[in-house]
Amino acid sequence: MLLGHRMAYETTISKPVEVEGIGLHHGAPVKLKIKPAPPATGIVFIRTDLDNTAIPASWKYVERVSYATSLMHPKGIFISTTEHLLSVLYSMGIDNAFVELDNLELPILDGSGLPFVQLLQKAGRKESRRPRRYMKIVKELRLESGGKSVAILPANQFSLRCRNYFKHPLVGEQSLEIDVTPETYAREIAPARTFGFEYELDQMRDQGLIRGASLENAICFTRDSVANPGGLRFRDECCRHKALDLIGDLALIGRPLLGCVVAEKAGHALHVQLVNQIMSDPSLYEIVTLERPAARFPQAAMTAPAY
Repeated sequence: MLLGHRMAYETTISKPVEVEGIGLHHGAPVKLKIKPAPPATGIVFIRTDLDNTAIPASWKYVERVSYATSLMHPKGIFISTTEHLLSVLYSMGIDNAFVELDNLELPILDGSGLPFVQLLQKAGRKESRRPRRYMKIVKELRLESGGKSVAILPANQFSLRCRNYFKHPLVGEQSLEIDVTPETYAREIAPARTFGFEYELDQMRDQGLIRGASLENAICFTRDSVANPGGLRFRDECCRHKALDLIGDLALIGRPLLGCVVAEKAGHALHVQLVNQIMSDPSLYEIVTLERPAARFPQAAMTAPAY
């Protein structure tokens, strides 16, 4: 029997939930609402400020992958920094939802996936009667670029092996191996925040980025310490956040994966390249359903630690 999330049927949320904040890069205020959606919908973003234009969370709509993953409608309508919410929806087992927002960038909140996990706890999860269709990887695929690499290997569950290196005394080389389930994600990955290094900040601001960044929504590493008063949530928080981003980019496939993803110093550009390669070569995967209905997750599966 296949493992995966052990979920036999597609899901959505039980009731609408909403949150507001500012965008990390554009610094603009935004209200975001997540609503239930019918089976076979997938995750669909809706710009309520621009005639309710709908943009599916799909690899087909990726427009930009530097520092964040952004989507664009053929009409030129843009949605920025999608990866954190997509990572949470994917890992917590939500297949179908409408995500309404009234500005061009999703709210960064505390810089992690934890506030979105808590939002989904409030929303609850509702199963449909449509079988969940998994993408089961049957052939290895590996991509390399400039000392970075990402690969996906056949497996009966969704798991990650990530390794990163940053030349900083509090970071250095970090690695993480994890089988991703709603429980392990909420506990081990979701609380990890986005991060940056003090020496990079001016250059990023000159590029029109991080206009909304603060110590409330990002980790800032000074030359030899952490500027945030509360310090780090995990010793290897950087690697865990990279895993969070990786899952968010893989979610653009639009189906739950059964495979092991191995990432070495990879970022958004390489993640999205992997997604494009998978989607362009049907010999790499099979679409499968669970052989028989699996035990349903108790609501506790959507609990998360408080920070």
